[in-house]
Amino acid sequence: MLGFLLRLLPFWVREPLLIAVGSVLGVRIMYLAVRDHDRVAAGLGVVFLVFTAIRVHAVIRALRARRNPSPTASADGAAVDAAPQPQAQPQPQAQTVTGSRPRPDTPEKEHNAWGQAVAAVAVFGALGAALWVAPRFMPSDDNAPQPASCSGGTHEELPKAYKDTPRPVTGEELCKALNRPDLAELLGTPEETATTASSTNNTAPLTDGKVAQPEAEVTFDTYTVNVSATYNELSTGQYVKLMKFGDEKDVKTLTVLGRPAVLSSDHTMKLEINLGSGGSGGPVGEGPLARTLSVALDRKDRGGYCDITVWSTSGALPNDSALLNIAEKVLPRIPERPVR
Repeated sequence: MLGFLLRLLPFWVREPLLIAVGSVLGVRIMYLAVRDHDRVAAGLGVVFLVFTAIRVHAVIRALRARRNPSPTASADGAAVDAAPQPQAQPQPQAQTVTGSRPRPDTPEKEHNAWGQAVAAVAVFGALGAALWVAPRFMPSDDNAPQPASCSGGTHEELPKAYKDTPRPVTGEELCKALNRPDLAELLGTPEETATTASSTNNTAPLTDGKVAQPEAEVTFDTYTVNVSATYNELSTGQYVKLMKFGDEKDVKTLTVLGRPAVLSSDHTMKLEINLGSGGSGGPVGEGPLARTLSVALDRKDRGGYCDITVWSTSGALPNDSALLNIAEKVLPRIPERPVR
């Protein structure tokens, strides 16, 4: 049906139309083929460009024919003029009629071929440009998984420890600070998207609910990142001394954004739950190794710290630079602890 309609169009409309559509589609497909390294798309783009080149060649030949008409018609005309003509007989003079009648041998006014061509190219050029930029502004219809977002539901009432702590950060605020669009890139897995993002407004264990400890956690296919802020009186220096009596490994002190910090490694806990008969759970075991960066909540190290922990089910860990890069992005979103 479309081919039949195209054949009905005048030559000087149809050909510029085919050239405009073929060039736009050819260039667009070639661009996508180069970007996605797709050989099939590249072949299809070449087909469109070759088709466009053939139509351009046809238009050039037609323009040359219009500028240099064939001498056949003029030669025939001369032969007719050379033939003997019978003597014209006088005809009675026709009565004068008011108005003029177009002579049959008057040639019709030729259509403005260049105007039609320019108009067709302009219209379909605009259409091609619209098709080119539409994917950038139209929502995608693919089934690619969307990154997880932090819960924006009803705010739960904060424990009393948060009210007694000056300027504490909440779990939701930590989640928004951690769940960055470039978090996967900071971890060294830029092709992954976050599968879950959660937060809690907990209190530190063994403190009778008197120490605020908000947490946020973002999970990817490879790594899981957990950020917590503990508002106790323990300084980073004291925390390092306690590590010497624990099972932490690869302890390394450093400074992050002008604050005292320490890197350490420890195993996570592994808990198995049996959903069969009885629903009993197995013993708590040793989980994969985790790497933690602990940074003081203020430059003076007056107490309290922020933990950034990364682990994976496979046991693989990113470089320590990944933890430092995450800390440099997250810590500015956590207010420093004011002077008490």
